[in-house]
Amino acid sequence: QVRLVESGGGLVQAGESLRLSCGVSGRIVTDMAAGWYRQPLGKERELVATISIDGGPNYLDSVKGRFTISKDNAKNSVYLQMNSLKPEDTAVYYCTLGTFFGTFYYPKSRWGQGTQVTVSS
Repeated sequence: QVRLVESGGGLVQAGESLRLSCGVSGRIVTDMAAGWYRQPLGKERELVATISIDGGPNYLDSVKGRFTISKDNAKNSVYLQMNSLKPEDTAVYYCTLGTFFGTFYYPKSRWGQGTQVTVSS
């Protein structure tokens, strides 16, 4: 059974950085694409970043140039480096494993508990 555990969230001030980690068990990260979603309180979940099997990244327009998604095959983990954080980045962040159909990313793994990121102004 695939299990994903997110960590690394916290409370930071605007302009600071955080690095989110996603430990994966039950599946090798090289076998699938991966993605990070976020859900602000009271709002819908949105896809923030994806990384394909061959490592190609894609980002939500509002985080381009600030966030970087990566995979560490040796640690079987997925990461999201978040720089120049803004208050509007405040949300619970979730990682997933999934597949691409064309340019669309479809999560295949179950949702974990996520990790809370809070950015104060």
